[in-house]
Amino acid sequence: MIFILEYNNPATLKPMSLSGKILGAVYQSVTPRTAGSNTLSISDLMPTTLFLIIFLMFIGASPGSTGGGIKTTTFAILIGAVKSQIRGKEDVTFFGRRMENNLIYKSLTVTVIALFLIIFVTMILTVTEPGKDFLMIFFETTSAFSTVGLSMGLTPELSQIGKVMIIITMFAGRVGPLTLAFAIAKKRKEDHYRYPSGKVMIG
Repeated sequence: MIFILEYNNPATLKPMSLSGKILGAVYQSVTPRTAGSNTLSISDLMPTTLFLIIFLMFIGASPGSTGGGIKTTTFAILIGAVKSQIRGKEDVTFFGRRMENNLIYKSLTVTVIALFLIIFVTMILTVTEPGKDFLMIFFETTSAFSTVGLSMGLTPELSQIGKVMIIITMFAGRVGPLTLAFAIAKKRKEDHYRYPSGKVMIG
């Protein structure tokens, strides 16, 4: 997608040879989930490409790595749950294996908390950084949460409050999901009673 979106962008892929375009696009699609190096100028990318990179940064790397984000397995379980609901199936399965309900709940919890954090910090920065482009603020916040290291050059221009918010976001993005994962991984206490089921309209 990056190759297609940036193919005719004179500030990124257009001046390159075909092989250079392919390599540049492939590397730029991988780095939002791992390190913070880049082959293309982030500030010169198309808005659609930036939004795609934000999405990739939010998903992040795989569990057990030093990358941030909600993790690829978390995203995969959520997609599997949506797919099962659309098909009318009760279980979420991958490669002949059924996912336990607690894994689905954990994945949903991590994702929702991450979304709320990014949205909250982005809203704060739009107040503390008047006149700054919203997409730049959104990009910097997501990059900080996922501890990617990519930047559109906004961070040095932030106010003191803005820099503190980015620092807190980086810390929460690195420590928060891990702490949360360990916390909800503990054995739950079984209740001695159950409430009657409630019916709520969805959609």
